[in-house]
Amino acid sequence: MSDSLRDQLLGLGFKPAPKPDSKKHDPKAPRRDGAKPGKPRPNEARGGNKPGQGARPQPSQNKPQNKPHHHGKPRRQEDIDLAKAYAIRAQKEKDERIEAERLKQEEARQRREARAKLAELLEGKALNDANADIARHFDYGGKIKRIYVNADQLKALNAGELGVVQLNGRYLLVDALMLAQAEALFAPSVALKVDPNASSEDDPYADPQYQVPDDLVW
Repeated sequence: MSDSLRDQLLGLGFKPAPKPDSKKHDPKAPRRDGAKPGKPRPNEARGGNKPGQGARPQPSQNKPQNKPHHHGKPRRQEDIDLAKAYAIRAQKEKDERIEAERLKQEEARQRREARAKLAELLEGKALNDANADIARHFDYGGKIKRIYVNADQLKALNAGELGVVQLNGRYLLVDALMLAQAEALFAPSVALKVDPNASSEDDPYADPQYQVPDDLVW
């Protein structure tokens, strides 16, 4: 380009082209460390190390590994067998309690049903005399009880022709046949059943002369 054209361009505001920097590194130029152009140094290939920073230490092969610790001593076979024996015993006792409770409830149910049938059986069959004034005492449930009878009923009672049945807290005078049926239906309801062949010692209250005061507290 001639000087006149260059001057004209400069006058129009164009800047001259920058000259190449001689200090720029030529990748094809030989390197000072002797390595071939275009290949990184050994440290550069690995990323190099920062100043003051060494290589990361490798874990030692002989370092003991962390193993799980077992807290406490292992259970012996005797302890395991004893624990099983206790568990079996506890289960057996539980089963026995459940069975005892079941039997208790079953017995209570049977007693309720028997009393209900006994009440139907004795409906209108009692021979109690409202005007009776003779107290006939007898032992029932470990306590001394009494029923009022007249003179004829007392003889029949001591002869085994009559008997006494307990129902809902009342003592009912019944004949021997009804007494046998009541006993077959619910034996605990029989309060007085006299054996005419028994001695007077077996039933001291059978003697009409033997009277227990009404105000006596047993």
